[in-house]
Amino acid sequence: GAEGSTLMSYFSKSQIQALKPKITFITLRDLQCPVLESNELQGKTDESCSMEELFEWLGAVWNQVSLDNKSSSFLSTYCCPQPNTVVEKAFLCTITGFIIPEKIIHLLEQLCCYFGEPKLAYWLTLTVHGFADSPVSWRESEHGFHKGGENLYNFVIFRNLDYWLQMAVGTNDDCPP
Repeated sequence: GAEGSTLMSYFSKSQIQALKPKITFITLRDLQCPVLESNELQGKTDESCSMEELFEWLGAVWNQVSLDNKSSSFLSTYCCPQPNTVVEKAFLCTITGFIIPEKIIHLLEQLCCYFGEPKLAYWLTLTVHGFADSPVSWRESEHGFHKGGENLYNFVIFRNLDYWLQMAVGTNDDCPP
């Protein structure tokens, strides 16, 4: 209405423009992936990895850290937790920008539909990072920024549609119930 056009003229006079999210795709080949069991959050020795091990592994994959634990590497000696399996092809899609919660829910629903057809994947993940300098962290709570401003959650969705929800917040924030 009239308020919208006034608002748009204000932004155009101030040379402020809307930005679309940036989307990048990376294909990872021969990726070592942890073996997970949906009913084993803590993992089981020689059978499956824990959610903490998965979370650490995801961080290495997102940052494209080598997982081969070579002693000549000056950056990292990290390796994929045991037990693991080699996946011929994995996809990493990153969407950077301001994304409203409804779009995240829609993306999560679409990812769940992935298992509707026979696939080789046993699980997939969706991670949402908040902005480190965001004024709000969860609900209406003020975002406490001490050092890192961590503010994220991660869904691990399994073939049987069970899921894990992992949350991480900074030291000055509370997780929602």
